[in-house]
Amino acid sequence: MGELEDSVMTRVWKWNRPVTVREVLEDLQEERSIAYTTVMTVLDNLHQKGWVRREAEGRAYRYEAVSTRAAYAAALMNEAWSQSDNPAAALVAFFGMMSAEQREALSDAMRIVQGPEVAQRSEVVQRPEVTHPPEVTQPPENPASVERGAER
Repeated sequence: MGELEDSVMTRVWKWNRPVTVREVLEDLQEERSIAYTTVMTVLDNLHQKGWVRREAEGRAYRYEAVSTRAAYAAALMNEAWSQSDNPAAALVAFFGMMSAEQREALSDAMRIVQGPEVAQRSEVVQRPEVTHPPEVTQPPENPASVERGAER
């Protein structure tokens, strides 16, 4: 996605409802000078790329995001990762760039993806309980055998 496409999609994602070219135009004009036809072309391009769907409303369209910004970010990360000649090294480098908050978010995401069963198992692996084997003791002696042994 180009810079202008990203600016338009940011508004579509933020508003989380079908939007018109005019609404996006008016919001963008608070930051820059831009023509109606430019915004219309960008939304049409986003529609052709599959990022928005549109529904006719009179002579205009209302545009709505097909997926979330999170899904878009995930697709970008997956695309970049899949193009690496060494995916493991790319992940190591990526993780090395992460802040503590991002690493915590990654841990949270892994727990969600793995599900509760895996999360519980990993907690056991990470924090094993220390158990001691039962003490081995001699069985209690049979009083009758003690008496017989004494008789010998």
